[in-house]
Amino acid sequence: MKDLKIISISGKSGLFKLLTTTKSGIIAESLKDKKRVMTPFTNVSALDEIAIYTLDEEIPLWQVFKKIAEKEAFKPAIDHKSDKNALISYFKEVLPDYDEERVYPSHIKKIVQWYNILQETDNLKPFLEKKEAENQEEKQDD
Repeated sequence: MKDLKIISISGKSGLFKLLTTTKSGIIAESLKDKKRVMTPFTNVSALDEIAIYTLDEEIPLWQVFKKIAEKEAFKPAIDHKSDKNALISYFKEVLPDYDEERVYPSHIKKIVQWYNILQETDNLKPFLEKKEAENQEEKQDD
């Protein structure tokens, strides 16, 4: 699982596993239904590269997932279809110092949805373990 690269593709719901790159884009597989898609590079965001604004800094998305996992004991989080106030309240429990002016309810909804997809497809622990290992390697290199 060292090569697990999870991505989001704009215009498509859910999360995908990057399979390979081509001259014009990437080929990815849906984590949920295993359907394969081809898309241009411009439509892709790697979960590794996404960060969430707090009042002091930006926190990598994987660390937010880790906080949710610790809160939920690696079980599912609140339903992403919950009402806006419930999602905001939940996210404040997970990340109390998030920047409310730059992190919108739609972002929170997507974060919770992605967490739940990773959790239900058994990709959450491998993803977090990979990111923890990479983080330890970076600290050792410093």
